[in-house]
Amino acid sequence: MEETGKNGLENRNMSPADEGERIRASFTKGDERAVDLQRSNLWILQDSNRFCFGMDAVLLSAYTEIKAGERCLDMGTGTGILPLLLSAKTDAAELIGLEIQAESADMAARSVAMNIALRGETGGNETAVARPVLGRDDHALERPVLGRVRIVQGDLKEASKLFGRATMDVVTCNPPYMTGGHGIVNPADAKAIARHEILCSLEDVFREAAAVLRTGGRLFMVHRPFRLAEIFAAAARYGLEPKRMRLVYPYADKEPNMVLIGFVRGGRARLAVEKPLILWEREGEYTAEVKEMYGF
Repeated sequence: MEETGKNGLENRNMSPADEGERIRASFTKGDERAVDLQRSNLWILQDSNRFCFGMDAVLLSAYTEIKAGERCLDMGTGTGILPLLLSAKTDAAELIGLEIQAESADMAARSVAMNIALRGETGGNETAVARPVLGRDDHALERPVLGRVRIVQGDLKEASKLFGRATMDVVTCNPPYMTGGHGIVNPADAKAIARHEILCSLEDVFREAAAVLRTGGRLFMVHRPFRLAEIFAAAARYGLEPKRMRLVYPYADKEPNMVLIGFVRGGRARLAVEKPLILWEREGEYTAEVKEMYGF
């Protein structure tokens, strides 16, 4: 058995599955674990002590439209779930995740690096090439992560300063749903920051999205239906016109608990209300549409 490097960087007798497991373990810290995204051989680091991605992020990734060659900024990316999923689902030229919390940004950056290592990707921004992913389908060549996905630690309230005005084609955002102060135990807790408007507000999201988007650029958001009036009012103040909306229902006979919305900067007034999205056929079984979104 031959090993090289301090951490046994290569064990030539390992199976592809074992080598993949070794690579994933080398990127984890503390209580973190690598989670299979069931989409294009992608993995993400998660820590149950912090806020983990949920169904809303998966739904938003399916709802977002990005054309080949476009640039996308995910504001408040958390651990980087949306840029990673969108790297598999679109031909975007660049997918940037902006995250204010240092620990979450670090985890997101390590998830990006982990996927690059698992794929054995090489090359520069224009020439990244993916080889078969260790431990998975040896014949699958996926859209590369290298040169397309990057994480930036910073405040979304300063997005236009960080990236410049009118520099993005698409913005995505899965913002905190609850207003600041409602039921917060610890305002410094990562889970509280993700769920409550502690470090940013709807106003901040729409102001900065409008600033970084080019005219005709799109903002895609997931939120709660009970805040729709606030959402539309704030969007109007910054010239972001709602063009698509889809209500999400847990079951066909229940009230909606999420809403997906697509806005256009400088768009004309016309809103298409799309057919409802139902999540569950019955307890424990997703609908066929949701299974497709998850890659099952």
